[in-house]
Amino acid sequence: MNKAFIQAIDELEKEKGISKDVLIEAIELALVSAYKKNYGTSQNVRVSIDREIGDIDVLMRKDVVDEVTDDLVEISLAEALEIDSRYVSGDSIEYRVTPQDFGRIAAQTAKQVVVQRIREAERGMVFDDYVNKQGEIVTGVVQRISNETVFINMGRAEGILAANEQVPGETYTVNNRIKVYIMDVKKTTKGPQIYLSRSHPGIIKKLFELEVPEIQDGSVEIKSVSREAGSRTKIAVYTDDENIDPVGACVGSRGIRVQSIVDELFGEKIDIIAWSDEPETLISKVLSPAKVEKVVISEDEKSATAIVPDFQLSLAIGKEGQNVRLAAKLCGWKIDIKSHTQYFNSGSEEIKYVEEAEKVEIVDEVEEVEIDKVDEVDEVEESAPKEV
Repeated sequence: MNKAFIQAIDELEKEKGISKDVLIEAIELALVSAYKKNYGTSQNVRVSIDREIGDIDVLMRKDVVDEVTDDLVEISLAEALEIDSRYVSGDSIEYRVTPQDFGRIAAQTAKQVVVQRIREAERGMVFDDYVNKQGEIVTGVVQRISNETVFINMGRAEGILAANEQVPGETYTVNNRIKVYIMDVKKTTKGPQIYLSRSHPGIIKKLFELEVPEIQDGSVEIKSVSREAGSRTKIAVYTDDENIDPVGACVGSRGIRVQSIVDELFGEKIDIIAWSDEPETLISKVLSPAKVEKVVISEDEKSATAIVPDFQLSLAIGKEGQNVRLAAKLCGWKIDIKSHTQYFNSGSEEIKYVEEAEKVEIVDEVEEVEIDKVDEVDEVEESAPKEV
C-alpha cells in the first residue's frame, strides 16, 4: 500500500462514482479476513489504512491481566508496563503486529475487493438507471437469439425479450435495431435483469408521445389504449383545446405521424378515436369503422347495446369478434351488437305480445261482469213469488 494506491482509489471514486471511504472500509474488512486465513486469528484484530499516504497497519487488541490464561486475547501487566507505565490491570491495549510479508497479501486482497466493489457499484448504477426508465421505450440492438428468447443490447445493459412478450409474426435478426418497452427491472445475483416487451399496450402510448408534439406538451391526452399485438390497436385521444383536432394531430399531415408508428410495428393497424365522456357517443365512435345507428345504455350493469345497419353487423363485430372486443376494452363498457332488423323486429314482437296480453285481461273482465249479471237474475227469480 502506498500513495499511488490512494491516488488510484481517488480516480475510481470520480470515474465510477464509488465513495473512497466505502472502498477503503471494504478493503480493511477484507484484510482482517486475510489475516485470519494466514495467521490464525482475527477476533481481536483490526486493520487501519492511512487515507492520505496509503500505509497499512494491523493492530491487535488485548486485555491487561495479572495472570495470562489465553495469550491470543490477554497480555500480562508486566508486559503492558514495558509498553506504557500507565497501564493497570483491566485496561485494553492495542499495538501494531503487522507481519513482514503482509504487504503482498494486502495488495492481492485489495485488488480483489476493489474489482468486486466496482462490479457491484456498476450493477447498482445500471439497476438505478433502468428502474427509473420502467414504463419507457428504448432503442436496442438484437444481440443474440436463444431458442425463442431475444437478448437486446441497450448499451450499458442487456435486456430480455421473452417469447410471450414478442409480437406474433415479427421476426428478429441479429444486429437489427428495434424499439422495446421496459416492462420490469429486477435485482439478481448476476446483476439487474431487464424484462422487455414488444406486445405491451404501453409501447403504443410511448410511440405516440415520441411522434406527436401535442401529446408531448400535454395539449392532447391519451385516454385509453386497447391492443391485440400484431393485428390491431385502438387508441382514444382527448383535448380541451377547441383549436386542436386530437385525431388529426395524431394522424399528422397525410398520415405521416401514424404511418411511422405503423412502420415501427410492422404494419399493425391503428384506429384513432376522439374520446367522449358521454357513453353513447364514445361507444358509437369506438366501434369504428362500423356506423352505429343507436346505443342503448344500462348504467347499473355498465353495459350497452349498439344497433348497426344490417349490412355492417359483421364489420362492427370484426373478425372473430376483434373489433367489438377492442372497443369494449377501450371504453370499459360491455358491448352487445345487434343489427337493425334483430333489434327492432324483436321490439315489435314484444309490443304485439303486450297488446294481446292486455286484450286477454279485458276479455276476462267482461266475462266476469256477465257472469255476475247472470247470478243476479237467478237471485231475482228465486226471490219472486211462485204461481200456484
